[in-house]
Amino acid sequence: MPKIKTNRAAAKRFKKTGSGKFVYNKSFGSHILTKKTTKRKRSLRQSQIIDRSNHRQLRLLLPNH
Repeated sequence: MPKIKTNRAAAKRFKKTGSGKFVYNKSFGSHILTKKTTKRKRSLRQSQIIDRSNHRQLRLLLPNH
């Protein structure tokens, strides 16, 4: 049987926490920051937790994590 491959694009974007949840960083926070409000930029810094409804898809993308 061949090995199951990890989706490398997903592996770079998502990390698994100790409790088994998936964490990701928000997009749109790297450039063109002058027109974005301070409040918006501050909220872009925090990482987010993936909703439970998307866990099955992420488990298929990241089988070895």
